[in-house]
Amino acid sequence: MPGDALAGPGRDRQGRVEPRSGPQRRRQRRHPAQDLRVLLNGSGAGGNTTVFPDTDGGRWDGTATGERAVGPFQFLPSTWDGVGKDANGDKTADPHNADDAALGAAVYLCGNGRDLAKESQLRAAIFQYNRSHAYVANVRGWIDQYTAAAKTPDLDNVTGDVRTVIEAALAQRGVPYSWGGGTAKGPSTGICCSPSGKSGTRITGFDCSGLTTYAYARAGIRLPRTAAAQAGVGQRIPASAGTRALKPGDLVFYAYAPGRDSTIYHVGIYVGSGQMVNAARPGTLVHLDAVDAMSGYAGGARLL
Repeated sequence: MPGDALAGPGRDRQGRVEPRSGPQRRRQRRHPAQDLRVLLNGSGAGGNTTVFPDTDGGRWDGTATGERAVGPFQFLPSTWDGVGKDANGDKTADPHNADDAALGAAVYLCGNGRDLAKESQLRAAIFQYNRSHAYVANVRGWIDQYTAAAKTPDLDNVTGDVRTVIEAALAQRGVPYSWGGGTAKGPSTGICCSPSGKSGTRITGFDCSGLTTYAYARAGIRLPRTAAAQAGVGQRIPASAGTRALKPGDLVFYAYAPGRDSTIYHVGIYVGSGQMVNAARPGTLVHLDAVDAMSGYAGGARLL
């Protein structure tokens, strides 16, 4: 099965509101309450409205009074009983082990001979995983983002300053995000602090507008330092034109209130095929992303 098809459900499961129950150590069998999701007893807590009777005697979910979803892929013990596999060679199929859980998810998604390369069968597999059309749409979006991040952009028809800018940005993949980091000369330590309280003072790298400042400087173009200010340079591409109006080398903007450039909070560099080079947020590295990876698309700007 495609790896991105497996990554989508895993990413969404880890992003849900209940506390995470990450992979356990190989021989660990105790399940602290803080590592387990809500008890599925129909109480409404965590959004559950259906009673799931206990099937494992508490072996995996720590309770014999009902069921909990467990592990990084959030299997019910009853489901795990049918699809669980030992992927790490310890002779135990453990839903709390990341390797085992990933293989079990692949078995579950590909069951009944499904071909996940076919869109209808992929959606059916995701729907089986969680019977919610909103969930299917969310996971499908993550799959698109992982697919975009894994592809190397085709620059065969990209030349001149546009190619210079894109190659300069792509060369920074793997460089850490640093709030306030990056100059026209390259990565630098940043400042304190981001809206989430993350400091860049000890991290050498780029924030979003630092990366664009550097890449465009390779083509001799001096940009203002902030994303909102960069939106005032060049030919503005309105959000209403959609992302298909973007061309390689364009700046891509995101705003809290699209249509009001003063609320722009993020910028990337479009490389084509729905992808951009992105210094996304603290704790990440510069990487390729889908243009819909950030919220509040606010159009672009063409400088080249």
